[in-house]
Amino acid sequence: MSTPTIETPNTAAVANGQDTRAALRFVTCGSVDDGKSTLIGRLLVDSRAVLQDHLAGVQRGGETDLALLTDGLSAEREQGITIDVAYRYFSTEIRKFIIADAPGHEQYTRNMVTAASSADAAVVLVDATKLAWQAPSPELLPQTRRHSLLVNLLRVPSIVFAVNKLDAVDNPALAFAHISAALTQFAQQAGIPVKAIVPISALVGYNVVDANAGWCDYSGPSLLQILEHLSATPADTTQPFALPVQWVEKFSSSADTSQGRRIFWGRIASGAVQPGQEVTVLPSGQTATVAQVMNHARQPKAVLAGHSVGVILDREVDVSRGDWLLSSSGFEPPLGTREITATVDWMDDEPLVPGRLYWALQGHRWVKAKIKRIVNQVNITTLESHEATHLEANAIGVVELALLEPIAARPYSQSRVLGSLVLVDTASHKTSGAALIQ
Repeated sequence: MSTPTIETPNTAAVANGQDTRAALRFVTCGSVDDGKSTLIGRLLVDSRAVLQDHLAGVQRGGETDLALLTDGLSAEREQGITIDVAYRYFSTEIRKFIIADAPGHEQYTRNMVTAASSADAAVVLVDATKLAWQAPSPELLPQTRRHSLLVNLLRVPSIVFAVNKLDAVDNPALAFAHISAALTQFAQQAGIPVKAIVPISALVGYNVVDANAGWCDYSGPSLLQILEHLSATPADTTQPFALPVQWVEKFSSSADTSQGRRIFWGRIASGAVQPGQEVTVLPSGQTATVAQVMNHARQPKAVLAGHSVGVILDREVDVSRGDWLLSSSGFEPPLGTREITATVDWMDDEPLVPGRLYWALQGHRWVKAKIKRIVNQVNITTLESHEATHLEANAIGVVELALLEPIAARPYSQSRVLGSLVLVDTASHKTSGAALIQ
């Protein structure tokens, strides 16, 4: 892969929602012990985002253990692994960042999916010491491939591969060249758009915050410099209006604003809303016209996707938490669908089998969903699809779902909110799978 170039924000990009000045949410992922927590610790320390007393509290044997800056659970510190997602915040002179440190163990893949579902970028770490880097195209670890496939399925806009621990191999330049070739081949085969492949040493700090020109025959920007100029995820403003109702304000204290009518609050999933629009309530199918729109500060204002809004209708209709307000035009079929095909990342220890019934959560609405058929399963090594009668934990496959009530389904490629479902076991109430509507 060629050396990445850094593009500065421009007016056109900002106008199209591709703002490189907004806070960037990114997740670190990859296989276990690839150095994800250490990388975040290095970013925090070298960007001077850690207080001295906090830094003194992560000393082990006279040396600073950077991983302890994010591994805060007692079980994580005892075992030396990341179990749950840890969020950290820091900023540079150019940008603010929200980091999600995701676990690498296969059994905690569900935690990584949770973190990646709202990320603007993903940094996939690759441990050079675990690969046969002497070979021209070394075989990647299964979890590296799985996490890369998942962040791509989850529509994370920017994916960066960071080849770590190159300071611990005999020939860093050769190792980076061979591993970079393997990552490029895998990304092309899987259809994963990659922003950059950068050599780093999280422990020492090479190419993490400051660029080390010429190291590993790499003369591109550092990892932080790349992250500073990535675009935040644009809101789904081009899609029809869709609002999952989170709260119904029945008796407003500002009667002069609501005119005694109920206010339906939520965060717009797609499109925009303004007075005069005709909307349909799902699942009841009733229609009404938007009389007033308020932003989060209760000021009359048209509101776009990604922002909280209060909607007042021109007449009283039955709307409760979990219902959807949808544009009466633009959705096919207008009132949603009961039959969907979705790509599923299965997270439950109990395998997914046809005939099982689960709760499906979309927005704030719960609907019963039955597994009609397993279409296929993806082999993460060959990336080929094959027939399957069930899906084991951490398997990725395509399934057909039958819903007891219609939902406002859109392909996940068009809308992250309308195109995603969380499948929950009806008995144990455990999160069983993440479904991305095709």
